[in-house]
Amino acid sequence: MPRTARVAPGGVIFHVLNRANARSRIFEKDLDYEAFKRVIGETVEKIPVRILAYSIMPNHWHMVLWPTRDGDLGNFVQRLNTTHVRRWHLHRNSVGSGHLYQGTYKSFPIQDDEHFLTVCRYVEQNPLRAGLVQRAEDWRWSSLGLSVTGTAKKGDVVLSDWPVSKPASWVSFVNQALTIKELEEVRLSAQRGRPFGNESWKARTVAQLGLESTLRSRGRPRKEK
Repeated sequence: MPRTARVAPGGVIFHVLNRANARSRIFEKDLDYEAFKRVIGETVEKIPVRILAYSIMPNHWHMVLWPTRDGDLGNFVQRLNTTHVRRWHLHRNSVGSGHLYQGTYKSFPIQDDEHFLTVCRYVEQNPLRAGLVQRAEDWRWSSLGLSVTGTAKKGDVVLSDWPVSKPASWVSFVNQALTIKELEEVRLSAQRGRPFGNESWKARTVAQLGLESTLRSRGRPRKEK
């Protein structure tokens, strides 16, 4: 059964996303993906954040992270990005040529119940939605492959246990398209940094993490008549 909702900053699960500047391609060959996985592993050794799911795409990446201490999420992603950008430019002799990523990473908190499963499906289904593979588990650069083999190989990202039970038919579940409503809700949370969960959990999390601005609608404020 899912655990009760967490709202303490050190115990909340987050979806994290970062895109390439101008959506240009970051990962062009297998060595690029493997190098990024090494950076993930090195960063976890320095800042032990639990990685629950991930997908590395040609021009962006997603991770579902579960920090245990305040500040670890930001420190982890900052170190990950800084190390990756430095090595990426050094490998291409392009140091000083410009930004690799669009800017600050995006993240949003996730309730550890069926909402968590929805986000993990969204993340691991990404290559399938993008038309890169016929089956989601065929993408070599995501966490879904471990659901098939059950065994991590040298160089694989080490995954932590989930806060909820993984469905026995998880791989088939990931290969089933998310509903339009599910896609819209996850994407809205990613765009706004809005907590993804039921309304009561969302309200508590917004209050505890100071995310009130994520619930406000964007656009020009109406003029008072």
